[in-house]
Formats: sequence, C-alpha cells, structure tokens
Amino acid sequence: MADEIYYWPSRDKAQQLGKRHVRLDGMPKSTGAAKYTYDINLKNQLIARALGCPHAHCKIKSINLDGAKKVKGVVHVEALRKEGEEIEWQGEMLAVVAAESEVAAAEGVNAIKIEYEMLESFTSEDDLETAKKLGRTVKGGGKAVTVKEPGDDDDEDEFVDKEIARLLKESAYVVEGSYGIDAITHCCLEPHGSTVEWQGNKLMVHLSTQNVSGTDEGFAKDLNITSDDVEVHCDYIGGGFGSKFAPDLWGIAAARISKATGRPVKFMLTRLQEQQLGGNRPSGYLKVKLGADKDGVIQVWDSEHWGSAGAIPGGVSHTVVPYVFAPKNYRRLQTNLKTNTAQSRAWRAPNHPQSCAMTQTAIDDLARKMGANSYDIFLKNLGTDDAPGIGGAKPSVYKAEMEIAAKLMDWSAKWHPHGKGKKQGSVVEGLGMAIHTWGGKANSSNCLLKIYPDGGVETTCGTQDLGVGTRTVLAVVLAETFGLPYESIKVNIGSSKMPVSGPSGGSTTVGGVCESHRRAGQDAFRQIAELVGKKLGVDPATLEAVKGRVQVAGKPDKGLSWKEACTLIGMRPLEVTGSYKIDTPSPLSSQQVGGVQMAHVAVDTDTGIVKLKKFVAVQDIGLVVCRQQAESQIYGSAVMGIAYALFEQRITDPKTGAFVNAELAQYKLPRIGDIGEVVCEFYEPDDQRSRGVIGIGEPPVISPGAAISNAVCNALGIRVPVLPITPQRVLEALKAKA
Repeated sequence: MADEIYYWPSRDKAQQLGKRHVRLDGMPKSTGAAKYTYDINLKNQLIARALGCPHAHCKIKSINLDGAKKVKGVVHVEALRKEGEEIEWQGEMLAVVAAESEVAAAEGVNAIKIEYEMLESFTSEDDLETAKKLGRTVKGGGKAVTVKEPGDDDDEDEFVDKEIARLLKESAYVVEGSYGIDAITHCCLEPHGSTVEWQGNKLMVHLSTQNVSGTDEGFAKDLNITSDDVEVHCDYIGGGFGSKFAPDLWGIAAARISKATGRPVKFMLTRLQEQQLGGNRPSGYLKVKLGADKDGVIQVWDSEHWGSAGAIPGGVSHTVVPYVFAPKNYRRLQTNLKTNTAQSRAWRAPNHPQSCAMTQTAIDDLARKMGANSYDIFLKNLGTDDAPGIGGAKPSVYKAEMEIAAKLMDWSAKWHPHGKGKKQGSVVEGLGMAIHTWGGKANSSNCLLKIYPDGGVETTCGTQDLGVGTRTVLAVVLAETFGLPYESIKVNIGSSKMPVSGPSGGSTTVGGVCESHRRAGQDAFRQIAELVGKKLGVDPATLEAVKGRVQVAGKPDKGLSWKEACTLIGMRPLEVTGSYKIDTPSPLSSQQVGGVQMAHVAVDTDTGIVKLKKFVAVQDIGLVVCRQQAESQIYGSAVMGIAYALFEQRITDPKTGAFVNAELAQYKLPRIGDIGEVVCEFYEPDDQRSRGVIGIGEPPVISPGAAISNAVCNALGIRVPVLPITPQRVLEALKAKA
C-alpha cells in the first residue's frame, strides 16, 4: 500500500500517544521476577571462567593447562590463544575452564601456568609528542580544510598555513587552548555473556544483547552452522550502551564447550573482565586556535586532535570537529594513537560527547576572553535558518530551546562574568551551557500482528528492550490504533526466531518498531472496518476506533464494540505483517534533532570538589509516543553525563599499562547525592505528527560534559581542561593560576 495511507493522529485526537504510561515491565523488574541473561540457569549446566592476560603487552612463551585439568569439578579446559602469539592489552582471554561450580572454575583458572615474554607497553594516550617519538601514531586519522583555494603555483599546505595565519591576525579575538576527555568504560550493570545449550543440532543462546535478530548469524558463522540452527533469546538486558552487538569470543567459546561436553554452559564475564574487555569509549584531546570578529562570531578554526581506541586504531572523527558549530574557515587534523588498551566499542552517541567536550569549551573560552555572556556568544554563532552557522538541527530550534532552558535555569539572574561570582566561604558557583545534535532515524523492522476473534491483540517482533520501554511503546502504538487500553496488548519480543527487527544502536529502535507496528495496525484495522462497514451498511472509510468501539466518526451510537467487531473475523485470528526498511521516506518517522543543556555548579576552592546544583535539558524530540519513558531517557542521559564529566575515567599505569581502577571499588561513579536537580523539558512547538517518531536515546548524553566544564570555568575564571573534572584537577588548575 502507498505510504500516504499511514499517518499519526493529530495531537487533539490522540488517545494514547504522548500521554504518561506506567511501564509494562515495571512490576517484573521492581519485584525481581524479570529474568535477565545472568539469571538464566539450566539443568546440569557448567560454569565457564577465563584467564585474562595480566600484562598489557607481551608474547606467550608457553601454556600449561595440566594443573587446571586436575582440579576437582573441572570438566573442560582449552586454550584460546597459542604459544608465540602477541598480546596487546591487559585482560585479553588466554584460556577458559568449564566446571561444575564457580569455585571450581575459578580454581581451575588459577591453576593454569603461562610463561610470558614482556614487551614495552604504551598507554599514555594524552601524550601526542611521546606517541610520535615512539611511532605510536597511525596514518589516515583524517583531515579537512576549508579556506580559499590556492593558485596553481602555490604549495597547498603552505598556502593554508599562511591563510589561517592571516585570518587569525585579522580576528578581533583569538583563543588558543588545549582540552580533553579521558576514556571511560561502558560499565554495564549486567556483564557481557550468555548461557548456551545444544538441543540436538540446534543451538539455544540466552544472550545479553542489543541485537537479538542479528547475533544468530554471528554464532552460525563461527560455528560453521546456519543461522536457522541458532535461536538467540533475550528478555531483559542490564545495560549495553553500544557494547553488546556481537556473540563475542566468550559466547562462541561457550557454544564450543557446550558441544564438546554435551552440557549447557554459562559464561558471563567477571566484573574485572567486564571493565577490561566489555567496552570503552575512546579518549580525545585537542589543541586549537580560533579567531572571532568583534561580535564574537568565529571566523577561523584551526585544530589538531588525537586519542586512542586501543590496540586497534581509531578515535574521535574529525568530521564532528568543531562540534555542531561550522565556521566558514577551518582546518581540523585528526591523529589516531595505537595504545596497549582494549579495543573500544560504540558508546552512546559515538564521537559526539568527546567532540562536544573538546570544542564547545573553546567557544566558552571565547566568551571568557571577551568578558561576554556565554549565552550570547553561543547565540551569535548559530546563524539563521537561511544562513546557518551550524550543522544538525536548525538555528531557530536551538534559539527556541535556549530561551526555554534559560528560563528554567534562571540564567539571566544567576549568570556572572567568568571568575566574578560571589564567594561564600570557599565555594563559588557558575553556569555553563552546550548544544548537541543527533540523527535518530528509524531502523528496519518487521512484526506479526494477530487480532483474535475474542478481541485479543498480540504482536511478535524480534526487537529488544534495553530498558527504554520498548514493550510499552509497542503496546501504546497498537492501543492508539485500535482504541484500546495499552495494558490489554500482548507484546512478544526478544527472540531471533521472531520477525527480524534491527539492532538497538544509533537511537534507531523506537522509530523502526513504531513504523512496523503502526503500519500493521492500520492495515489490520482497515480489514476490520470493511467487515464492520458491511454489517452496518456504512462506508468503512468513515469508521474509527475509539474507547473500545469501532464506530462512525463522532457517532458512538452507530457502531460496534471492539469485541463485537472482532467476532466478524471468523474462527481464526486475523494475521497482518508490518514492515519498514531503513531509509524509506515515511510520514511515521523522521530524523535529526537538537538539544540544549545548562549546568549550575558549586566549586569548593579548598577541596576542589564540584557539586551539581541544577541541570536543565531541553530536547527536540519529534512525536512523543510515551512521555514518561522519553523523559526517563533524558534523566538517564543526564546521570551518565554527570558521571563522565566529574567522576568516570579509565586510569592506566604508564609503566606497566595496567588498568588500575578496573574493579568497581576503585572505578568512581556518582551516587544519588552527586546528581543534584535535573529538569527535563521537550521542545514541541507544533503538532509533531508531521515529523513522526525520532529516536532519543543518545542525544541527551552528548552535552553534559561541555556544559559542566563551562560551568566550572564560569565559577573559577579558569579552565580545568580535561574531563573528568576531579578535585585533583581543580586544585592543579587553581595552583597553576596562582
């Protein structure tokens, strides 16, 4: 059918959309009835544990598994790496033991003997000069330049150098600075892992995953079977944030051991391994010179940034530097470092939080140098919708959001020039802001919808719920379509044997599943309307589903109850498929949002401790499906942002390369008292039906680092250049100023 027959109801006619709904999975989760992958225990299962390499860089001289095989309760032992192989990061799995109990498995791991040849390690990812000297930089990082084109006889690099120097010289204000953000781990509450079982030649996998429909292929490929022979199951997941898309080495090992022993195998990472191997966000460090005119509008940007994604090169892309803002003239160079740390994985809004923290701090420093209000400088550099000075959302969207955020923060009353705030004892307060953008377009999705003759509604979809409320979203979309209570909709998700739906990454899930379910729902209702119209002798096109009835629009007395209407289906349920393919233009979903965030902090100059007093997040969102769940995304993002701005960092020993704070006892995270007041507001200027659904899981986590850093700078009058802003770094910055 043509896409124009699919639509969302207008805001004034919506029965369920945009309202506040209690989560369908709230009770199971709060009572402990919800079964996460870690909770799956099968009869006669073995417990697998792995030996991780204790060194950041070495070669394996020998492996002796004999001791592990002799441990009581150990059933299976195998090496995962070979003698002579080079190991490039601490924690990399070298051997695995499967045993009757966790204790036996751990004892077996301890009994493995491995000889190592030590190699020099490098983990100082913030030190570009040392990395260059040691040959730790990697070609092909990235470069982009936009200045006047050189003449035919000009050397391009020399010309660009001269042109940028000229533009800086002609600038009324020049800012030169260094900024950075350390690597952090994903720190999932539920570690990576799975429980697997062979049922004949079929493999059943209970996997903690963001990719229910896709990971069966990963298992099949590595095990030399077909994806039809694999079922991946995941009802609940205790955090992923971009790190749980694949079976991983430990998942394949579990399946292999299960095949060899004929028993189910549970292989979940320990907390130490989760921190070392489960995923980390690349670091980023930047040096920049920028020039602005007398009004504070940036005319030229010249930066070099670097960082590390681990032993497999990567880093923050130069394409998002400077972040959101797009000066007419710029040069941006990207250098990737190869370090002896575990490979990074996508972390909520990849590249964006780092780039925002490294670049919008420089824009705030421009305001500081000018003695201007940061709000005004951000505003002036937005440009207009006709002549934007930014990428992503429209300047008018940011301007409107800034006005909303400023009122919620009471910016005009609280703001003061940088370093000029009134001190109360040793404490001084400050304000900061930042802006962000994200795509959030819909992913591909399929579903099977059944309408039963007794009025029951059931959907089956191979998607997953990362904790964002996917089940509730699906129920609300169908309830809206059929005029039913959302609690009455039966939602089945979480199996690769269900209709294929895309992985949860890039804020693409809600748009995709809303597409497939609204399409299936409207197609099903048209078939029911045909039956009802025939019975009542009315045009099916005039019928609507409202409050448990199928009736002529606006005429409750001219219709049937929903259950009566469904009896017309016959003896068997009505089955309808809904399908949407990514990048298909549709009125049901859209993409590209913008957001503004502001932070109010208090800094103790004696102790260096930074406290969040208030955090305001205003977010462009498109069509709101479940308001409470959408707000939860903002609140969760704010907490994660505060965490990486003030607390979280992966600390490595520069001599040994060891990840020294890998256990949660040492890996600093915020507690409830560290968060402060968080205010969430959606930007909803018009009837958002025209935009459709846009994913919102990632955008709000982008700006907190820059906003909080700018607030600290406003309080102190000096920049603490690298996140997280720990007490030690605050005191060091104050000492340097003195």
